[in-house]
Amino acid sequence: MTGPVSKGMCTFCKKPVAKSAMAKHLSTCEPRLARLAELPVGKAKIRHTRLLHLRVEGAHLGEYWMHVEIPADASLKRLDSFLRRVWLECCGHLSAFTIGAEHHMVMPEPGYGEKGMAVKLGAVFTPGVVALHRYDFGTTTELTVKYIVEREADYRGHDVRVMARNEPPVYPCGVCGAPAVWVCTQCIWEGAGWLCDEHAPEHACGEDMLLPVTNSPRVGMCGYTGQLP
Repeated sequence: MTGPVSKGMCTFCKKPVAKSAMAKHLSTCEPRLARLAELPVGKAKIRHTRLLHLRVEGAHLGEYWMHVEIPADASLKRLDSFLRRVWLECCGHLSAFTIGAEHHMVMPEPGYGEKGMAVKLGAVFTPGVVALHRYDFGTTTELTVKYIVEREADYRGHDVRVMARNEPPVYPCGVCGAPAVWVCTQCIWEGAGWLCDEHAPEHACGEDMLLPVTNSPRVGMCGYTGQLP
């Protein structure tokens, strides 16, 4: 028995598209094709560069995913900062990329063979590459970052463009079946603890164990609320 098809919203045409079809859709989306020459707003110098199309998703929670475009001359640190801001940041934890046999840490220890995140994306993301990103080495959230395709264009700055993102999964309240808006940080490890506003105050673990349901693979983890601390 299969679950519901994960869908996402295309940023350009505002149409819902199945996860499995989104990469192909973005390659032919007419509103996107019409906007390819647009530059981000700002004062940074315009340059001709490669733009990488990457798909990011929860390594163990594939219902959370994004398609992004980022300059190849941007650094791993830029991508890490974006992932923290959009999906992960709660308490300033450490993070790292694993790409092949190399480990790129936000705070590397060279004595352990670790590298930093100053490396340019274009040097590590090539066809076939799938990187692992980890945030928080206690309550860890793991993401995969996959190279999809690239193009050349004039671009300003190093901003990340979100081209598509999953629609928020709907989890039923474990008591009444209504859409959950809270989740218990203890019960979630057993696949339970999803609660609506009405039944959250009655939860046996106590309201101090509850976090808001967010559209992120870090939902219910540590102190993640979807808002930057």
